[in-house]
Amino acid sequence: MLRTGAEVAADQGFAQLQGRRVGVVCNPASLLRTSQPPWRRQHLIDRLLQSGVQIVRLFGPEHGLWSTAQDLIGVDDGQDPVFEREVTTLYGRSLDTLTLQPQALAGLDVLVFDVQDVGSRYYTYFATLCMALSSCAQAGVAVVVFDRPNPIGGCSIEGGYLPEAYRSFVGWLDLPQRHALTIGEIARLYVAEAGLQVELQVVACDGWQADKYLDEQDFGPSGSCWYAPSPNMPTVQTAVVYPGGCLIEGTRLSEGRGTTRPFELVGAPWLHARRYAEAIEALEVPGLVVRPMLFEPTFQKFVGQVCGGVAVEVSDRQQFQAVRAGLALIAAAIQLGRSHFAWRTEVYEFVADRLAIDLLMGGPQARLALEAGAPLDQICADFPQAEQAFARRALPHLLYRRPHGLLA
Repeated sequence: MLRTGAEVAADQGFAQLQGRRVGVVCNPASLLRTSQPPWRRQHLIDRLLQSGVQIVRLFGPEHGLWSTAQDLIGVDDGQDPVFEREVTTLYGRSLDTLTLQPQALAGLDVLVFDVQDVGSRYYTYFATLCMALSSCAQAGVAVVVFDRPNPIGGCSIEGGYLPEAYRSFVGWLDLPQRHALTIGEIARLYVAEAGLQVELQVVACDGWQADKYLDEQDFGPSGSCWYAPSPNMPTVQTAVVYPGGCLIEGTRLSEGRGTTRPFELVGAPWLHARRYAEAIEALEVPGLVVRPMLFEPTFQKFVGQVCGGVAVEVSDRQQFQAVRAGLALIAAAIQLGRSHFAWRTEVYEFVADRLAIDLLMGGPQARLALEAGAPLDQICADFPQAEQAFARRALPHLLYRRPHGLLA
């Protein structure tokens, strides 16, 4: 039966935190399940307080402590009305707010990190953790990571390199777009490769089967530990398509934000739904199935406008290549409407001098190839080498057995 790192630590009375002044990075997904009926979910902060842990300060990652803010929306510091404690934002209105400042760490002995990641290098929570590790190393504050499963599994890697020139908050480390690690394993890799002198403890999950998706795990009678970790990540299936679906953010196409199926609906008012679906299907991405669909976003791109597009579905998770699927969605849109299609050009995650699509793909090569109508095989040609190189890099830092390796 699967238990998260927080649940393992709770069963041990949070021994590593007792008698220490604690700061906590968390959000609504930082939940623990009770091990006895009646089955229920309890927030980490409540469980820590019940266990006598001294919580001095809370920290909210992107979207805020309660995930009330949409993407790219800064969150202010303040007093949390639920836990009645000071909250310091780690995603404000300027670049410097992403970094834990010395005054925010003053008076702390240890920083706890318990935020659900989704297995893609664009998802910013692991960047927040890495930046916090660097700040804690300088301040002499220990870090405890309560690990959580990678919801899209721990065996399949997909994607290319991320050169230093294209590092950003949506690409803080040179990982493939789908990296197969847990957030605790990323912490171990980062500390080792950055040479940080920091006291790091990762409390591992118990019973996680790395070759399965989160909704295939054995949770026992208490049920799944999943809760939406951000406003547009409602389900595990959203996480499955996200390593490719997030690429749509780099375009003027709608990625389905403002609908109930973010990243699973893609389109624009100028697209013909059926023709778009047929063009995508012709690219023959393994495991990808699309259906013609009309949708009307309630916020962000094309708010109040009916978009022609597709519903993105996965027929076979084992074959599905999410990044290739995202590239196919873009390639088909360019093919059908070159005069309408455009890349996103405004400031993206505090970066103004490079296009969003280049930050997401790790350089301009994919964008230029898509514009030229290059085949997907050519655009993805460097993926196998990058995937194999990363599998070798990650191996010393793994916490969990991979029955079929990292390239299954």
